[in-house]
Amino acid sequence: MKIVRWIGIGWVAWTIGWIEVNAQPVAAPSPEVSSERQITFRVFAPKADTARLTSSDLPGLGFAGVGMTKNERGVWEVKIGPVPAGAYRYAFNVDGTIVLDSNNPNVSPTNDSVFSLVEVPGSELFDRREGTPQGAVARVDYYSQTLKRFRRMHVYTPPDYDTSRERTYPVLYLLHGATDCDASWSTVGRAGVILDNLIASGRAEPMIVVMPHGHTGPFRFGASPEENAFERQMEEFSQEFTREIIPLIETRYRVIADRAHRALAGLSMGGYQTLLIGIDHLGEFGYLGIFSSGIFGIAGGFGADAPSDQWEKARKAVLDDANLKKGLKLVWFAIGKEDFLLKTSRATVTMLQRHGFEVISKETEGGHTWLNWRDNLAEFAPLLFKP
Repeated sequence: MKIVRWIGIGWVAWTIGWIEVNAQPVAAPSPEVSSERQITFRVFAPKADTARLTSSDLPGLGFAGVGMTKNERGVWEVKIGPVPAGAYRYAFNVDGTIVLDSNNPNVSPTNDSVFSLVEVPGSELFDRREGTPQGAVARVDYYSQTLKRFRRMHVYTPPDYDTSRERTYPVLYLLHGATDCDASWSTVGRAGVILDNLIASGRAEPMIVVMPHGHTGPFRFGASPEENAFERQMEEFSQEFTREIIPLIETRYRVIADRAHRALAGLSMGGYQTLLIGIDHLGEFGYLGIFSSGIFGIAGGFGADAPSDQWEKARKAVLDDANLKKGLKLVWFAIGKEDFLLKTSRATVTMLQRHGFEVISKETEGGHTWLNWRDNLAEFAPLLFKP
């Protein structure tokens, strides 16, 4: 009997200890979004000395993020906002370690990491709406002969794609930025929701949107000029895109495979790739969209101490070819006035105009953020493929 009693007491003590160490508090929901678009974040870390909310998307946080306050139950909390409607990546810095929000199953991958994702309603274009037909975003895996390994992309198909089996569609190839991946446009970028709402309202034509992975290897800022890693990756992606991705899409999906029904657009690094691929293969695209980008180095920066015209000189014959311009329906630039690539964008627009391109260029408020890029897509997509 004593043995049984001691075993029972030991089991109870172990159980209490496990609960004290491992149990989450009952009331620690995170994130909570109020009707005023304020967001409350919480993380359970009773033994931590510090905790901070970090985000590259949430306005006003800055690089270091914002400090959180711990209550008597060991729950750290901070409230921010109001913030504009949209989607935002975030994480917690707990005693110097970056952790995700374990109370939130919504995440958004980047090119080498993953972040928690919070959606703030209140937008006509970014919110899912009851009664609005919804398309589908599918993960597509394929083997790249160019890179000799399996790769991934995401593809949006419009709401009627599966029911109108004889219909063919135009296609928009939509490229991500340097710190992102093929899932970014459909998570934090809300591309599928934006297209659903635009198509339902009649503002955009039903289209397929292809979101490939634009990195061909590990990406790091500040690579030495001798390595030339960035340009090598850009060339590798350009080859994969034209030799494999476009043929795969035009074989697997019901797309209209001609220039008038093929558009290419991207943000930041993806905008540079849009110019690289779009100009080098100008006869294959009817629409080009460049968000927060341009020809890197054309106005200095990105390893260039002074403006560089090498890109322009290497493509002078194409840039001056009037026949290639005839089928080009739209060249569209957009950038925020606080964007660090503003001079790059302006210099690129001037260069293209110097070679006879008709360019639409607009400058908005804001900087190099998804707050602008979602708006850019919502404005660019209705300009495509009109009868």
